[in-house]
Amino acid sequence: MGTIAEFYGHDLDAADSFAQKAINRMRLDEIPAVPQNFEVWYVYYANVNPRLRDEINERLLDQEKITEQDCKDLYEKYLNFGHDRETFEKAGDQIMTTLQDVSDVMSSAKGSTSDFAGTLEQTTEKLAFASKPEDVRELIRLVKVETEKMMRQNQDLEGRLTKSSEMMTDLKKDMERIRREAITDGLTGLANRKAFDEQIGRMCREYKREKKDFSLILIDIDHFKAFNDKYGHQIGDQVLRLVALTLVDEVKGQDMAARYGGEEFTIILPGTDRETAQYVAENLRRAVERKEVMNRATGENLGQITISLGVAEYFPEETAEDLIRRADRALYDSKHKGRNQISMAPNPNEASAAE
Repeated sequence: MGTIAEFYGHDLDAADSFAQKAINRMRLDEIPAVPQNFEVWYVYYANVNPRLRDEINERLLDQEKITEQDCKDLYEKYLNFGHDRETFEKAGDQIMTTLQDVSDVMSSAKGSTSDFAGTLEQTTEKLAFASKPEDVRELIRLVKVETEKMMRQNQDLEGRLTKSSEMMTDLKKDMERIRREAITDGLTGLANRKAFDEQIGRMCREYKREKKDFSLILIDIDHFKAFNDKYGHQIGDQVLRLVALTLVDEVKGQDMAARYGGEEFTIILPGTDRETAQYVAENLRRAVERKEVMNRATGENLGQITISLGVAEYFPEETAEDLIRRADRALYDSKHKGRNQISMAPNPNEASAAE
């Protein structure tokens, strides 16, 4: 594993500057200078992750400073790929070792085959001139010895190839597991922000090629922070999992439900226009409204939870960021109007006229 500076490709002077700013900021906000917190602020000052920087700036508009818990949330959301980095590095090293071993096996097999072919050719030539039975028997014995030697070498080569094949199979399984983990939110089991960003970018590209409609729903759990502060993070996590499970139950087919961050979720609806997306959103709102949160430790009924939703249909020439921005504004309208409701984003032309 290299240093943070090496991973982000910074030279010594730039790395020193970013690191000093990060350390000073942690001291100012009284945040423990552990590696995770350091990386959050290093990345912030290096500006190599615009989304992380934007979220920190947005949080600072609402609060005096970034807390240790904020750093933990930001790290998990944007930067927690350390295990993946290490595993990929190890996998890469193992692949190179295995490929070298296979290359050695093939070279050895080629050499053994060449030697055996040479022995057979020499024996054939000698048999043509052998006049005594004992000479023939000796040549046959030599061929038998060389054949047995060749068989042993082939068995050894087969064993090494089998071992290499098994190692590659294990590596394939590990890489597939890492791939799944890299695009899955650990708490809810939904697709994570990385997977969402990749999918919505893909949908925008497909629209340009195939003109397939799709829509986006942004979802926010109402009063989640107050609920979380009152009952604690364990109950808060239970609420997040409950909402996620409800989304999975209600969303079908190619639709993708993802955890967007914190208490926000999102659903991408391929082949879905504005009106159908509104229908889906209303079903989701009602499904969540019917749920009640129970304290599993005490059996206490903590009441119902509700969600606010913003719905937007993709329009030609939009970027993914444009679509998300319109859906986010619609979500804000839902919260501003009293929560537990749906707001529909106007199309870009209507939005521009209103402004």
